[in-house]
Amino acid sequence: MKIRLRDTLPYVTASLTYQGQQLSFRNVLLDTGSAGVIFSTERVLTIGLTYEPDDSVHRIRGVGGTEFVFTKRLDCLAVGELQINDFQIEVGAMDYGFDIDGIIGMDFLIQVGAIIDLAILEMYPASK
Repeated sequence: MKIRLRDTLPYVTASLTYQGQQLSFRNVLLDTGSAGVIFSTERVLTIGLTYEPDDSVHRIRGVGGTEFVFTKRLDCLAVGELQINDFQIEVGAMDYGFDIDGIIGMDFLIQVGAIIDLAILEMYPASK
């Protein structure tokens, strides 16, 4: 998976599948400083991924402050050839002051065994 730099930050394209519907996002920040994966509420609405009363809600903290998110379990989350089936993400407003669809954090990166090679701006599985 090619990593793109925008304003010196690393971005990738991610694809999520929820209840059989697939959606791709181009502006997904690759963030080793983030514990989890989060996607924008506004962006995932197009495939029917919305808050439901039995969803878990909690507050997350980051450099930009705090926000409330809810959790959802996806059929699949993929970044290039790296993918996980039955993966839990957080969904929130993501009002960070710049255009972003989501964040790929350490929970995903560790589970897929991602190698992030900044010399060639690529991410690939450890088994490559």
